[in-house]
Amino acid sequence: MISGDEAVLERARDGNSDAFRVLVERHATAVFRLAYRMTGNETDAEDMVQETFLRAWREIRRFDGRASFGTWLHRICANRTVDFLRSRNRWQPALSHGPEEEHDPFRGLASEEPSPERIARGAEAYATLEPALAELSEIERTAFILRHYEGLAIEDVASALGVQPGAARHSIFRAVRKLRRALECHA
Repeated sequence: MISGDEAVLERARDGNSDAFRVLVERHATAVFRLAYRMTGNETDAEDMVQETFLRAWREIRRFDGRASFGTWLHRICANRTVDFLRSRNRWQPALSHGPEEEHDPFRGLASEEPSPERIARGAEAYATLEPALAELSEIERTAFILRHYEGLAIEDVASALGVQPGAARHSIFRAVRKLRRALECHA
């Protein structure tokens, strides 16, 4: 848990909306990042963030602390987003790395900028990866995104998906295998 989440979480469980607002502020960026990567659309991602926090507020008393609060939010967000994508029967890959990069006034000022060649190779890989991600099943795509984009541990991916760690590992393995095949065709 983020430092201080436990005390704030207890107050939120007691119905303190100001305490819950603190939790929202602490975790909204990570939840948005996950939703955006899954939907590929800023508006849909914002809707998923709102639904995630509404569900979390309604069910905060049921949070048992077995996983971190952030992992619990990831699970809610992943489940809501998968349901949303199934209902819309679509997957819209993101066309950029995230809206936060589009509005960053300091982007490009760092001295550690990659070379133009590396940028071109990265753009090619990204353009190939996004359609390949769209071909994965919802669980494979979600497991892959949680593990490799969000950097969650296998146990946290499993908790977020509501499956056993072995099943999460298997979903990630299948996703990586499918992505490798798709990327080999473009090599």
